[in-house]
Amino acid sequence: MCGIVGSVGTESAGPIVYSGLENLDYRGYDSAGIALVGRELTVAKQAGEVSELRVPDVSDATCGIGHTRWSTHGPPTDANAHPHISQNGTVAVVHNGIIENYESLKARLLKAGYEFSSDTDTEVIPHLLERELDDGHDLLAALERVVDFLEGSYAIAAVRAGSDRIVATRHESPLVVGHGDEAAFIASDVTAFLDRTRDVTYLEDGDIVSLEDNGVSVYHDGERVNRAIETVDWDADAAEKGGYEHYMRKEIHEQPSALRQTLSSRLDVDRGEVDLDLDFPQGYLESLEEIQFVACGTSYYASQYTAQLLEEFADVRATVTIASEYEFEGGRDPWRTLVVAVTQSGETADTLGAIRRAAGAGARTLAVTNTLGSTVTRETNDTLFIRAGPEIGVAATKTFASQVATLALLTVAIGRGRGALSTADARDVLEDLRALPGAVQQVLDEEEQVLAAAREYQDSDAFFFVGRRFGYPVALEGALKLKEISYDHAEGFAAGELKHGPLALVSDQTPVLAVLTTGADGDETRNNLTEAQTRRAPAIGVVTAGIRTKSLDWALEVPAVGVFEPLVANVYFQMFAYHIANLKERSIDKPRNLAKSVTVE
Repeated sequence: MCGIVGSVGTESAGPIVYSGLENLDYRGYDSAGIALVGRELTVAKQAGEVSELRVPDVSDATCGIGHTRWSTHGPPTDANAHPHISQNGTVAVVHNGIIENYESLKARLLKAGYEFSSDTDTEVIPHLLERELDDGHDLLAALERVVDFLEGSYAIAAVRAGSDRIVATRHESPLVVGHGDEAAFIASDVTAFLDRTRDVTYLEDGDIVSLEDNGVSVYHDGERVNRAIETVDWDADAAEKGGYEHYMRKEIHEQPSALRQTLSSRLDVDRGEVDLDLDFPQGYLESLEEIQFVACGTSYYASQYTAQLLEEFADVRATVTIASEYEFEGGRDPWRTLVVAVTQSGETADTLGAIRRAAGAGARTLAVTNTLGSTVTRETNDTLFIRAGPEIGVAATKTFASQVATLALLTVAIGRGRGALSTADARDVLEDLRALPGAVQQVLDEEEQVLAAAREYQDSDAFFFVGRRFGYPVALEGALKLKEISYDHAEGFAAGELKHGPLALVSDQTPVLAVLTTGADGDETRNNLTEAQTRRAPAIGVVTAGIRTKSLDWALEVPAVGVFEPLVANVYFQMFAYHIANLKERSIDKPRNLAKSVTVE
């Protein structure tokens, strides 16, 4: 949700902050705004995308903050756009998250004579800061006092007229500091300032930071603390479009390299072993009775894929729960239950809530994420990074493939640790994993065929995706991709469920896309597909190379890589969704109503 960026240094802050907002507009794009501190405080904000924002020409302003919004409280209007200012016009604030007790705070401030001009929860913050400043506190001390009144999740950055200083804090919402040679930066994501520095500090919950042109100071519970400076291991070019029309298409085509990064130095095929640098207690894996996955959206489908891998190769019960619905239920031994949080951003609020409930019950927890320094890495016993590189498009593509590949490695590690997976069987799984990047590249080379299919079916009434076994979560993921970027009706089903209701919706305007590979019980799924074809539905099938496909309207082949063939099939579904949306001229990288990182519950 939302993007925060700030800069203080020796250069004019306006262009720097605006550039940061452009880099962050995938996080929110309902409205945008900038506050610059020169001889006075200058604020410009409006509804619409970042590209529509006019930056004030305040050349003497070397300090500024900006925000791009994804609406929670109040519609996307000029008044609701950030920054929000105090009543006396001297303090500006940008905020991500939700202030849960804002109504009671607002009522008290109204009673004290403060006026409000927006529908947002954020506006209480600058008024509270003004009150503390009027009591004689400086901006840092004022923020320290104000956060004591706030309930909920937040990342906050504030500036004050007459002071080249940014103060900021976080609680359950991401915030990172960038250290430049002649400037300091604050942002909700490193992509905001990666073209200026790769040296960063990830703030922890409760940290309050002061950024000035002579350095950065971090405080916690009133005491100054040292936080590590880390170097981001990818450069700004990785977050650019690189000649592609959309980030999504670029990231679809980056999947072979992302998978190579995911697998690099982690698998020893000859020995049938993996090295994930996880430190489970002695005897822990052998004692496991259940592995619980908590996740949302695409990560949930990656977890469903993995749960089947674990049942098959590690001889352990595996369950998957949508994170917002998770509770650690009675009757389970916490010691014998591993709870795995799968989250691309590491900041997904529902997933963080689930992992906290699991930890509170005494279960061991593991994070599987793409984001170094994210909140989930600090709240779990262990972390496993998927190493997919930056993903800017709202619709997850390469991270899904890397999540499944990473979790497959975890499956081998657990299966070997439990003595449930033989060396020979582990070797077979790892051989197929090692072949994944090449297999995906072969599918990408068939993009023209997918474009042709998209052109034929772009005006369809609805799209059904079906699969069995490992093909089922891929069907769900394929439907999700199509609906979120094309806005067409798309549904994923377990193939056998077609005859239990959905067939009533099938017509010659309802293409059915099926995973028919050997890793998805293709023969049985073919029978279910035939039931749809007899109702005149067009049939698009993804099949293992060499399998006969005479009855299909469109046959798309994947190389033989065993249980990972459905994962490769998903690349066809990604390209199909992309081209359908592009033919309809949709906003592919920024689909309506959606944001990349969902940091509110």
